[in-house]
Amino acid sequence: MSKKVKKVILAYSGGLDTSVIVRWLIETYDCEVVCFAADVGQKEELTGLKEKAINTGASKIYIEDLREEFARDFVFPALRANAIYEGTYLLGTSLARPLIAKKQIEIARKEKADAVCHGSTGKGNDQVRFELTYIALNPRIRIIAPWKQDNWTFDSRESMIDYARKYKIPIPLTKKKPYSSDRNLLHISHEGGILEDTWAEPQENMFVLTVSPEKAPNRPTYVEIDFVKGNPVAVDGKKMSPAKLMDHMNMLAGKNGIGRVDMVENRFVGMKSRGVYETPGGTVLWAAHRAVESITMDREVMLMRDSLIPKYAQLAYNGFWYAPEMETLQAYIDATQENVTGTARMKLYKGNCIVVGRKSPKSLYSEAFATFEKDVVYDQKDAIGFIRLNGLRLRIENMLKRGK
Repeated sequence: MSKKVKKVILAYSGGLDTSVIVRWLIETYDCEVVCFAADVGQKEELTGLKEKAINTGASKIYIEDLREEFARDFVFPALRANAIYEGTYLLGTSLARPLIAKKQIEIARKEKADAVCHGSTGKGNDQVRFELTYIALNPRIRIIAPWKQDNWTFDSRESMIDYARKYKIPIPLTKKKPYSSDRNLLHISHEGGILEDTWAEPQENMFVLTVSPEKAPNRPTYVEIDFVKGNPVAVDGKKMSPAKLMDHMNMLAGKNGIGRVDMVENRFVGMKSRGVYETPGGTVLWAAHRAVESITMDREVMLMRDSLIPKYAQLAYNGFWYAPEMETLQAYIDATQENVTGTARMKLYKGNCIVVGRKSPKSLYSEAFATFEKDVVYDQKDAIGFIRLNGLRLRIENMLKRGK
């Protein structure tokens, strides 16, 4: 028989699922429930959560503003890696879950709790991201995942609403959307419901962070982004904190219709899933970062780093943020960013994010060498032997095919 649970830390949003879970934990385990709500930039109203959690049965609630930490320690490291999953997804949700789970473990340690709990289902990626983080940071803590337990008897939204009414649990009165959304400082994701038909175009009223490209301004917006060692630090000459910079870029890019993605991705658990994402600021920062890299990073270093992007993105997507291989990979990535300091000039126009300029005090670009005009630093005859040597294996291959 498993040891009795005395105190559990619940990742809490105040929505229907986690509100029901508070009471369910108390009824099922006869334990104390401490709620934890993280502000990672979802722009949801967090005031009132304390009263709601206490009225539902929680003994207390922690509400923490994690926006700066999220941008600095999760979004920016991924940006330095140019991380992108399956060539399309900039990992908005993937990067937020390890931070939330990390804070849960910290609160569990502070509260001397013996269990943590999340409300993710057994079909998605988030369950893996939460639980791998729990295991990495405290392998002894008990993990409660209600949706995967036999004594979790709810099979529909209606059954949870009935339970909430029975125990007088305050539930959101908002109309249920025909899809689910999750927002943070980097993006907002939409999935499920009407989006499960991969042929159906998303409804325009679904989008939150971006206007449609058709309705974006008819004049382009120009923006200059400064980077220091791979991190964005200023926009149009104005220095900003990581979170404020993300917010500002979301506003600029969103009003120009930039950052919409509609993809069918491969979940870690094995199934394909459609996701519609809005990542306006992140899309511009990703392109701007590459622009500064193009003039500051050695060719072979870039080639090697780029070969690691799919692996980095896979590790983040699958929830291995605190795995030793990720720590090693991040150290290498950061070493490649030592000289990635400079400015990218971007043109934002009707869904397009176009690099129109780049400069750096550490630029490897030399106009004297690159010019097609007359120069005195490059002897074009040197290319003759270079091409001849590189073509040697091709010549030998051809001779073998011809039998000579």
